[in-house]
Amino acid sequence: MDVVIIGAGGHGKVIADILRAASLAGTCDARLIGFLDADPSLRGKLVADLPVLGPVNQLTKLWQQKVRHAVVAIGDSRTRRRHGDLLREYGFEAINAIHPSAVVSPTAVLGHGIVICAQAAVCTEARIGDFAIINTGSVIDHECRIGIGVHIAPGAHLAGRVNVQDEAFVGIGANIIQCLNIGAGSVVGAGAVVTRDVPPGVTVVGVPARVIEVEEEISGNEAGGKATI
Repeated sequence: MDVVIIGAGGHGKVIADILRAASLAGTCDARLIGFLDADPSLRGKLVADLPVLGPVNQLTKLWQQKVRHAVVAIGDSRTRRRHGDLLREYGFEAINAIHPSAVVSPTAVLGHGIVICAQAAVCTEARIGDFAIINTGSVIDHECRIGIGVHIAPGAHLAGRVNVQDEAFVGIGANIIQCLNIGAGSVVGAGAVVTRDVPPGVTVVGVPARVIEVEEEISGNEAGGKATI
């Protein structure tokens, strides 16, 4: 099958590498035709030995050329999910990119457009939502629930029955103990150890992880204010 990658940045290069490795291993028959990227300076250039074909509106032309499969290679969760929805509008199938060195339990349930990188582990009865990224060397233990557009960064470890809700981000090397809930759109900082539930839309850091406050300027107000995130 012919496959186009949406996003020609670093994550796009990783996905190209994953699909090539999977093709060599016989676990995927993807034939990479190139990247789509909004950056006009990249058009016509080679990235990871693949041409950048233009912006995402080239999907119409690719459809006419009988291309039907794509992978979204955008790190930001909301943007990745939005492009995933766009693929569906154009009629494309978002395929999964799974590195052959990853370990995925046969009882795990995988959505669409998922990326599972090298040396990652997805254990028994885990559920991975559409357009999630399970990055290099991360561990998703038994019965975890990973929502739509979630990014689990390299080396993060989730114990059993952790529920990570839509568009949350778990930073590099973070650890989450069993049976916790990570709220939608929240951020778990690099190296954090999470020992209690994380509310939606906040950032937690440290050992043990705690919600942080960030000074930010309130629009229309001369004085700065604090906002819990």
